[in-house]
Amino acid sequence: MLTDPRQFLFDLFSVAVDAVSAEKCLPPFLPAPSAHGRTIVIGAGKGAAAMAKAVEQAWPEKLEGMVVTRYGHALPCRDIDVIEASHPTPDEAGQRAAARMLEMVKDLTENDLVLCLISGGGSALLALPAEGISLQQKQALNKALLKSGATISEMNCVRKHLSAIKGGRLALACAPARVVTLLISDIPGDDPGIIASGPTLPDPTTCADALGILHKYRIDVPENIRQMLASGASETPKPADHRFARNAHHVIATARHALLAAAEAARAAGITPYILSDDMEGEARDTGMLHASIARQVLLHDQPFVRPCVILSGGETTVTVRGNGRGGRNAEFLLSLAIALDGLPGIHAIACDTDGIDGSEDNAGAWCAPDTMSRATALGLRARDLLAENDGYGFFDALGDLVVTGPTRTNVNDFRAILIL
Repeated sequence: MLTDPRQFLFDLFSVAVDAVSAEKCLPPFLPAPSAHGRTIVIGAGKGAAAMAKAVEQAWPEKLEGMVVTRYGHALPCRDIDVIEASHPTPDEAGQRAAARMLEMVKDLTENDLVLCLISGGGSALLALPAEGISLQQKQALNKALLKSGATISEMNCVRKHLSAIKGGRLALACAPARVVTLLISDIPGDDPGIIASGPTLPDPTTCADALGILHKYRIDVPENIRQMLASGASETPKPADHRFARNAHHVIATARHALLAAAEAARAAGITPYILSDDMEGEARDTGMLHASIARQVLLHDQPFVRPCVILSGGETTVTVRGNGRGGRNAEFLLSLAIALDGLPGIHAIACDTDGIDGSEDNAGAWCAPDTMSRATALGLRARDLLAENDGYGFFDALGDLVVTGPTRTNVNDFRAILIL
């Protein structure tokens, strides 16, 4: 008999995060050391420091290199420098780190090995604008993309074409050295070329694609950026480029791995798990309404699943920002879910980002329970008004129902679990 639904859901989240930690996932994918050359470690992302530490613990020979991670996500490493920079809006620290990384891989030989460690967040952290674009312009565009409701794939397509290091350009800087890229995926569908805007992977998208995305979301850009994309001057290297021929890549951790681990833990606790999807996209509030509809059908009719059960899903939703509130996509999802369920008994839920940071806030996500709406009403909280203001954080903070974990140093995007008793 399950006596503490909240602890059960938090345990599932903890198991999911642990399953995609660098310490567990990375060592089996390490290549053999170079027989006659150097090994250089580079990388970027919210999981970069943990990945670098895992490499150091497993690597049998001398290493050198650097990785860049988000402020507060560093770990001490023995031989690999760990640099912190800003996410999700890039800053000068990320720009300096990207320039230093390009300098570090200059003049390598075909006997050298570059081990590149990539995880979600790396696109903002490797902030080196293409020639003729200022960091301030890149920052403004990044903020506009984050507010627009564009998917991560669309945002990274634009970023690749306005960068001096992303979209495969870092790999070309390493040539003729062999580059082996290990990736923790925060991308629905796990396309390695999209994770962190694919700094070491060839890019099939085009400048025209990037321009089309800006037009789709009605994002105005300065004339120099528009002209650069329109002319094709900032085109990325393509899959047929021979300089990628000796390279390799491995996606070592994904949302599916996290959900499978959580499902196994639920089953061990006597609760039947059902994984809806590991790559859900779309507006967070719409996804919340969809999950509420499924949970309601299960509760009232034992369809399509029989109670007790837990519904699991992952992916990366988006938030089109229209209000002035605080909130990440998981808080927005959960507030929408709570409104749609409106106090139905027996339904508890958690929604968190596996990196421990929901958007740019200090929480991983939040909880909701059958009494969420009644407690909110007692506090004078107007749930629908707060949703309209994109203030899921404010709603759950007032209830004391934020989930705060601190940085997890991995990132396979959203984790959602809905327990139906």
